Amino acid sequence: MSALVIKGGRVLDASGERVADVVIDDGRIAAVGADLSAPDVIDAGGCVVAPGLVDLHTHLRQPGREEAETIESGSRAAALGGFTCVVAMPNTEPAIDCAAVVREVLALGRVSSCDVRASAAITVGRAGERLTGMAELAGLGVRLFTDDGNGVQDDRLMRRAMEYSSGLGVVLAQHCENEALSAGGHMHEGEWSSRLGIPGQPAESEELMVMRDIALARLTGATIHFQHLSTAGSIAMVRAAKAGGLPVSAEATTHHFTLTHAECASYDPVFKVNPPLRTAADVAAVKAGLGDGALDAIATDHAPHEPERKELPFDEAPPGMLGLETALALALTELDAPLAQVLALLSWQPAAIAGVAAEHGGDLAVGRPANLCVIDTSATWTVDPARLASRARNTPYAGRTLTGRVRHTLLRGEPVVLDGEPTR
Repeated sequence: MSALVIKGGRVLDASGERVADVVIDDGRIAAVGADLSAPDVIDAGGCVVAPGLVDLHTHLRQPGREEAETIESGSRAAALGGFTCVVAMPNTEPAIDCAAVVREVLALGRVSSCDVRASAAITVGRAGERLTGMAELAGLGVRLFTDDGNGVQDDRLMRRAMEYSSGLGVVLAQHCENEALSAGGHMHEGEWSSRLGIPGQPAESEELMVMRDIALARLTGATIHFQHLSTAGSIAMVRAAKAGGLPVSAEATTHHFTLTHAECASYDPVFKVNPPLRTAADVAAVKAGLGDGALDAIATDHAPHEPERKELPFDEAPPGMLGLETALALALTELDAPLAQVLALLSWQPAAIAGVAAEHGGDLAVGRPANLCVIDTSATWTVDPARLASRARNTPYAGRTLTGRVRHTLLRGEPVVLDGEPTR
């Protein structure tokens, strides 16, 4: 395609903010400056031009549950949300635990609306019994390993995984849940679970595994990333581990800083998620962690489900919520944080954890790949499940008015979203 210029915007990246046009040619940034021109023009007037967002935690369901989501539909939702790269979680059917499935996911991702990177399971079949062939999978480009949906319960096996990962330059990401404590629970164990008669999961189920893996990181020197942390205790431990110099990082989801367990009073399974929605004090702790650096990234944990499954009774419905199209707007609406800090949490910091910083999240500088988004920070819109790009509809934010919306998204220099509409 011919060269194009993004005109009239404010460029904001890790190096700072400036008013500038951005020229893109052959998939890369060709110039950044004032009064630039090119054959094609994309209007960014009144908007912020930023590196594309990166999601560390996306469920695309393919292979195995394409009725809920496909890599194509999920990547379209991601692009509409400003994401140029997502890390696909391995709890598919079959699990992403071998070279053949990794290759399938990567091949489908190459023709999608965003860059889809495959994570892979730590254990075969995510069964927690035998380690996967990490070296082979790392050779295919996998940089993040997780049994997401399950925590690795065996302490010795997790130690072995951490020792093995250290020599491969990969990151182990942990779903922190002690299943002996959480078994049978469907929401947070506390005031509302008692009122509603729904068995709960205590905060300690998450916190015990965070504590264990911090100890193992100290023992092995391995890098560990904590997924979707939801309790004040977990965040306090990560903050202390970082202060002690340990190689740990952590993410929080949008729903864990915008919703509490009180939402479950409706018995609506759209509010069922794992880890569960927690207390107002935990929500405040998540926000504080995002503000002071204890938490490194905002992740979506985008988890689509077919309507017939999500409409089952609360104790039978699967956990999970949609997140890709609402993440940026929720962060802008709900967090008392400067725009640069929100973008750091959604773009360049998760890019570094995922090992994709060479292509995503970097400064908008000459020669860099043109993976970027244009954000109208003042636009308001109301979440309508029927208008979301996902095949699923299980958003807990239906009817909520949010501030901030992506106007354009470019992947490798090609507009995949223009004026808020997908081009693919």
